[in-house]
Amino acid sequence: MEKEIERLILVAQKNEITEHHVYRRLAGAVKDPHNKSVLERISNEEFNHYKFWKTHTNREVRPKGWQVFKFFFISRILGITFGIKLMERGEKQAQIDYQKIVKTVPEADKIVDDEDRHEQQLIGMVKEERLQYIGSVVLGLNDALVELTGALAGLTFALQNTRLIALTGLITGIAASFSMGASEYLSKKSEESERNAGRSSLYTGIAYIFTVFLLIFPYLIFKDYFFCLGLTIVIAILIILVFNFYISVAKDLSFKRRFTEMASLSLGIAVLSFGIGYLIRILLGVDV
Repeated sequence: MEKEIERLILVAQKNEITEHHVYRRLAGAVKDPHNKSVLERISNEEFNHYKFWKTHTNREVRPKGWQVFKFFFISRILGITFGIKLMERGEKQAQIDYQKIVKTVPEADKIVDDEDRHEQQLIGMVKEERLQYIGSVVLGLNDALVELTGALAGLTFALQNTRLIALTGLITGIAASFSMGASEYLSKKSEESERNAGRSSLYTGIAYIFTVFLLIFPYLIFKDYFFCLGLTIVIAILIILVFNFYISVAKDLSFKRRFTEMASLSLGIAVLSFGIGYLIRILLGVDV
Protein backbone atom coordinates (compact mmCIF):
# COMPACT_ATOMS: atom_id res chain seq x y z
CA MET A 1 0.00 0.00 0.00
CA GLU A 2 1.25 3.49 -0.87
CA LYS A 3 2.42 5.65 2.01
CA GLU A 4 -0.08 8.42 1.18
CA ILE A 5 -3.03 6.00 1.10
CA GLU A 6 -1.92 4.44 4.39
CA ARG A 7 -1.69 7.90 5.96
CA LEU A 8 -5.21 8.80 4.78
CA ILE A 9 -6.63 5.53 6.12
CA LEU A 10 -4.94 6.10 9.49
CA VAL A 11 -6.49 9.58 9.69
CA ALA A 12 -9.93 8.11 8.86
CA GLN A 13 -9.38 5.32 11.40
CA LYS A 14 -8.48 7.82 14.13
CA ASN A 15 -11.55 9.92 13.32
CA GLU A 16 -13.81 6.87 13.58
CA ILE A 17 -12.50 5.75 16.99
CA THR A 18 -12.69 9.32 18.28
CA GLU A 19 -16.32 9.71 17.20
CA HIS A 20 -17.14 6.25 18.57
CA HIS A 21 -16.00 7.41 22.02
CA VAL A 22 -17.93 10.71 21.75
CA TYR A 23 -21.18 8.91 20.86
CA ARG A 24 -20.62 6.23 23.49
CA ARG A 25 -20.08 8.83 26.24
CA LEU A 26 -23.16 10.76 25.13
CA ALA A 27 -25.25 7.57 25.06
CA GLY A 28 -24.17 6.89 28.65
CA ALA A 29 -25.03 10.43 29.75
CA VAL A 30 -28.50 10.98 28.23
CA LYS A 31 -31.65 9.83 30.02
CA ASP A 32 -34.08 9.78 27.11
CA PRO A 33 -34.37 6.10 25.94
CA HIS A 34 -34.94 7.08 22.29
CA ASN A 35 -31.88 9.34 22.11
CA LYS A 36 -29.79 6.76 24.00
CA SER A 37 -30.74 4.09 21.45
CA VAL A 38 -29.91 6.33 18.47
CA LEU A 39 -26.54 7.36 19.93
CA GLU A 40 -25.63 3.75 20.70
CA ARG A 41 -26.43 2.76 17.10
CA ILE A 42 -24.20 5.51 15.71
CA SER A 43 -21.46 4.61 18.20
CA ASN A 44 -21.55 0.99 17.06
CA GLU A 45 -21.40 2.04 13.41
CA GLU A 46 -18.37 4.23 14.06
CA PHE A 47 -16.65 1.32 15.82
CA ASN A 48 -17.42 -1.00 12.90
CA HIS A 49 -15.89 1.57 10.54
CA TYR A 50 -12.83 1.73 12.80
CA LYS A 51 -12.47 -2.08 12.66
CA PHE A 52 -12.80 -1.99 8.86
CA TRP A 53 -9.94 0.49 8.52
CA LYS A 54 -7.91 -1.51 11.04
CA THR A 55 -8.00 -4.58 8.76
CA HIS A 56 -6.11 -2.49 6.18
CA THR A 57 -3.61 -0.82 8.50
CA ASN A 58 -3.13 -3.69 11.00
CA ARG A 59 -2.60 -0.98 13.63
CA GLU A 60 -4.42 0.11 16.78
CA VAL A 61 -4.91 3.84 17.07
CA ARG A 62 -6.00 5.86 20.08
CA PRO A 63 -8.85 8.40 20.01
CA LYS A 64 -8.09 12.12 20.15
CA GLY A 65 -8.66 12.67 23.87
CA TRP A 66 -9.12 16.42 23.62
CA GLN A 67 -11.64 16.03 20.79
CA VAL A 68 -13.65 13.50 22.79
CA PHE A 69 -13.79 15.82 25.80
CA LYS A 70 -14.51 18.93 23.69
CA PHE A 71 -17.43 17.54 21.71
CA PHE A 72 -18.90 15.72 24.69
CA PHE A 73 -18.79 18.96 26.70
CA ILE A 74 -20.25 21.04 23.83
CA SER A 75 -23.03 18.50 23.31
CA ARG A 76 -23.97 18.51 27.00
CA ILE A 77 -24.02 22.32 27.21
CA LEU A 78 -25.38 23.37 23.79
CA GLY A 79 -27.31 20.27 22.79
CA ILE A 80 -26.56 16.87 21.29
CA THR A 81 -27.61 17.82 17.76
CA PHE A 82 -25.41 20.92 17.67
CA GLY A 83 -22.42 19.10 19.20
CA ILE A 84 -22.43 16.09 16.90
CA LYS A 85 -23.18 18.11 13.76
CA LEU A 86 -20.30 20.43 14.63
CA MET A 87 -18.09 17.35 15.03
CA GLU A 88 -19.27 15.85 11.72
CA ARG A 89 -18.68 19.21 10.01
CA GLY A 90 -15.11 19.17 11.35
CA GLU A 91 -14.60 15.69 9.92
CA LYS A 92 -15.71 16.87 6.47
CA GLN A 93 -13.17 19.68 6.69
CA ALA A 94 -10.38 17.22 7.57
CA GLN A 95 -9.73 16.96 3.84
CA ILE A 96 -9.53 13.16 3.67
CA ASP A 97 -9.57 12.28 0.00
CA TYR A 98 -11.82 9.23 0.16
CA GLN A 99 -11.80 8.89 -3.62
CA LYS A 100 -8.07 8.16 -3.46
CA ILE A 101 -8.69 5.52 -0.80
CA VAL A 102 -11.53 3.90 -2.79
CA LYS A 103 -9.21 3.43 -5.78
CA THR A 104 -6.97 1.27 -3.58
CA VAL A 105 -9.66 -0.14 -1.25
CA PRO A 106 -12.90 -0.44 -3.30
CA GLU A 107 -14.87 -1.78 -0.29
CA ALA A 108 -14.36 1.60 1.39
CA ASP A 109 -17.12 2.98 -0.83
CA LYS A 110 -19.76 1.54 1.55
CA ILE A 111 -18.11 3.24 4.54
CA VAL A 112 -18.20 6.59 2.74
CA ASP A 113 -21.87 6.02 1.90
CA ASP A 114 -22.65 5.23 5.55
CA GLU A 115 -20.95 8.45 6.64
CA ASP A 116 -22.79 10.56 4.07
CA ARG A 117 -26.24 9.03 4.27
CA HIS A 118 -27.04 6.57 7.02
CA GLU A 119 -25.39 8.38 9.93
CA GLN A 120 -26.99 11.67 8.90
CA GLN A 121 -30.38 9.93 8.95
CA LEU A 122 -29.67 8.64 12.45
CA ILE A 123 -28.49 12.05 13.67
CA GLY A 124 -31.76 13.49 12.35
CA MET A 125 -33.65 11.07 14.62
CA VAL A 126 -32.27 12.67 17.80
CA LYS A 127 -35.07 14.55 19.56
CA GLU A 128 -34.28 17.67 21.58
CA GLU A 129 -36.72 20.04 23.23
CA ARG A 130 -34.56 23.13 22.62
CA LEU A 131 -34.72 22.55 18.85
CA GLN A 132 -38.46 21.92 18.92
CA TYR A 133 -38.94 25.36 20.45
CA ILE A 134 -36.29 27.16 18.41
CA GLY A 135 -39.00 29.16 16.64
CA SER A 136 -40.05 30.64 19.99
CA VAL A 137 -36.43 31.51 20.81
CA VAL A 138 -36.02 33.17 17.40
CA LEU A 139 -39.18 35.20 18.03
CA GLY A 140 -37.97 36.47 21.42
CA LEU A 141 -34.41 37.08 20.33
CA ASN A 142 -35.24 38.79 17.05
CA ASP A 143 -37.92 41.03 18.55
CA ALA A 144 -35.65 42.09 21.41
CA LEU A 145 -32.79 42.86 19.02
CA VAL A 146 -34.93 44.87 16.61
CA GLU A 147 -37.09 46.69 19.17
CA LEU A 148 -34.55 47.38 21.90
CA THR A 149 -31.60 48.23 19.66
CA GLY A 150 -33.86 50.74 17.95
CA ALA A 151 -35.26 52.04 21.25
CA LEU A 152 -31.81 52.47 22.79
CA ALA A 153 -30.56 54.28 19.69
CA GLY A 154 -33.51 56.71 19.89
CA LEU A 155 -33.21 57.14 23.67
CA THR A 156 -29.46 57.76 23.40
CA PHE A 157 -29.94 60.94 21.40
CA ALA A 158 -33.19 61.98 23.08
CA LEU A 159 -32.03 61.61 26.70
CA GLN A 160 -28.20 61.73 26.53
CA ASN A 161 -27.90 60.26 30.02
CA THR A 162 -26.74 56.67 30.45
CA ARG A 163 -28.65 56.08 33.72
CA LEU A 164 -31.92 57.39 32.27
CA ILE A 165 -31.39 55.42 29.06
CA ALA A 166 -30.68 52.20 31.03
CA LEU A 167 -33.70 52.72 33.30
CA THR A 168 -36.07 53.50 30.43
CA GLY A 169 -34.70 50.68 28.28
CA LEU A 170 -34.90 48.17 31.13
CA ILE A 171 -38.52 49.03 31.96
CA THR A 172 -39.44 48.93 28.28
CA GLY A 173 -37.59 45.65 27.72
CA ILE A 174 -39.01 43.80 30.73
CA ALA A 175 -42.56 44.91 29.91
CA ALA A 176 -42.06 43.87 26.28
CA SER A 177 -40.71 40.45 27.32
CA PHE A 178 -43.88 39.75 29.33
CA SER A 179 -45.98 40.97 26.43
CA MET A 180 -44.12 38.78 23.92
CA GLY A 181 -44.38 35.74 26.21
CA ALA A 182 -48.12 36.26 26.63
CA SER A 183 -48.60 36.75 22.87
CA GLU A 184 -46.67 33.56 22.12
CA TYR A 185 -48.77 31.65 24.67
CA LEU A 186 -52.06 32.84 23.14
CA SER A 187 -50.73 32.18 19.63
CA LYS A 188 -49.77 28.58 20.41
CA LYS A 189 -53.01 27.94 22.32
CA SER A 190 -54.96 28.88 19.19
CA GLU A 191 -52.93 26.50 16.99
CA GLU A 192 -53.10 22.74 16.71
CA SER A 193 -49.47 22.13 17.55
CA GLU A 194 -47.47 19.48 19.40
CA ARG A 195 -45.56 22.23 21.17
CA ASN A 196 -46.68 23.17 24.66
CA ALA A 197 -48.02 26.76 24.75
CA GLY A 198 -46.58 27.43 28.22
CA ARG A 199 -43.10 26.26 27.23
CA SER A 200 -43.24 28.24 23.99
CA SER A 201 -44.05 31.44 25.89
CA LEU A 202 -41.33 30.68 28.44
CA TYR A 203 -38.67 30.22 25.75
CA THR A 204 -39.79 33.44 24.03
CA GLY A 205 -39.81 35.47 27.27
CA ILE A 206 -36.43 34.17 28.47
CA ALA A 207 -34.77 34.80 25.09
CA TYR A 208 -36.21 38.33 25.04
CA ILE A 209 -35.22 39.33 28.58
CA PHE A 210 -31.73 37.77 28.27
CA THR A 211 -31.14 39.86 25.14
CA VAL A 212 -32.48 42.98 26.91
CA PHE A 213 -29.96 42.68 29.75
CA LEU A 214 -27.05 42.14 27.35
CA LEU A 215 -27.97 45.19 25.25
CA ILE A 216 -28.50 47.49 28.25
CA PHE A 217 -25.37 46.34 30.09
CA PRO A 218 -23.00 49.00 28.60
CA TYR A 219 -25.29 51.81 29.84
CA LEU A 220 -24.99 50.47 33.39
CA ILE A 221 -21.18 50.49 33.30
CA PHE A 222 -20.02 53.45 31.22
CA LYS A 223 -20.85 57.18 31.17
CA ASP A 224 -20.30 58.10 27.52
CA TYR A 225 -23.70 57.45 25.91
CA PHE A 226 -22.37 57.35 22.33
CA PHE A 227 -19.73 54.82 23.37
CA CYS A 228 -22.48 52.79 25.07
CA LEU A 229 -24.59 52.84 21.89
CA GLY A 230 -21.61 51.67 19.83
CA LEU A 231 -20.93 48.86 22.30
CA THR A 232 -24.60 47.88 22.32
CA ILE A 233 -24.57 47.59 18.52
CA VAL A 234 -21.40 45.43 18.71
CA ILE A 235 -23.11 43.20 21.31
CA ALA A 236 -26.21 42.95 19.07
CA ILE A 237 -24.05 41.86 16.12
CA LEU A 238 -22.26 39.28 18.29
CA ILE A 239 -25.59 37.89 19.52
CA ILE A 240 -26.81 37.60 15.92
CA LEU A 241 -23.49 36.02 14.88
CA VAL A 242 -23.44 33.39 17.66
CA PHE A 243 -27.14 32.55 17.43
CA ASN A 244 -27.16 32.17 13.65
CA PHE A 245 -24.02 30.03 13.75
CA TYR A 246 -25.79 27.75 16.25
CA ILE A 247 -28.91 27.53 14.09
CA SER A 248 -26.96 27.01 10.86
CA VAL A 249 -25.11 24.04 12.38
CA ALA A 250 -27.99 22.47 14.33
CA LYS A 251 -30.57 22.78 11.54
CA ASP A 252 -28.32 22.74 8.42
CA LEU A 253 -29.33 26.24 7.31
CA SER A 254 -27.43 28.97 5.46
CA PHE A 255 -25.45 31.02 7.97
CA LYS A 256 -24.56 33.90 5.65
CA ARG A 257 -28.11 34.57 4.45
CA ARG A 258 -29.68 34.43 7.94
CA PHE A 259 -26.94 36.53 9.55
CA THR A 260 -27.11 39.22 6.84
CA GLU A 261 -30.90 39.40 7.02
CA MET A 262 -31.08 39.63 10.82
CA ALA A 263 -28.17 42.07 11.17
CA SER A 264 -29.50 44.36 8.42
CA LEU A 265 -32.92 44.48 10.03
CA SER A 266 -31.64 45.23 13.54
CA LEU A 267 -29.09 47.84 12.47
CA GLY A 268 -31.48 49.44 10.00
CA ILE A 269 -34.09 49.94 12.74
CA ALA A 270 -31.37 51.32 15.07
CA VAL A 271 -30.30 53.93 12.50
CA LEU A 272 -33.92 54.91 11.82
CA SER A 273 -34.69 55.21 15.56
CA PHE A 274 -31.55 57.27 16.16
CA GLY A 275 -32.76 59.71 13.48
CA ILE A 276 -36.24 59.85 15.01
CA GLY A 277 -34.73 60.56 18.44
CA TYR A 278 -32.69 63.39 16.94
CA LEU A 279 -35.75 64.95 15.25
CA ILE A 280 -37.93 64.66 18.36
CA ARG A 281 -35.25 66.30 20.49
CA ILE A 282 -35.04 69.25 18.06
CA LEU A 283 -38.79 69.61 17.44
CA LEU A 284 -39.80 69.43 21.10
CA GLY A 285 -36.77 71.35 22.33
CA VAL A 286 -36.12 68.76 25.04
CA ASP A 287 -32.89 69.24 26.99
CA VAL A 288 -32.24 66.58 29.61
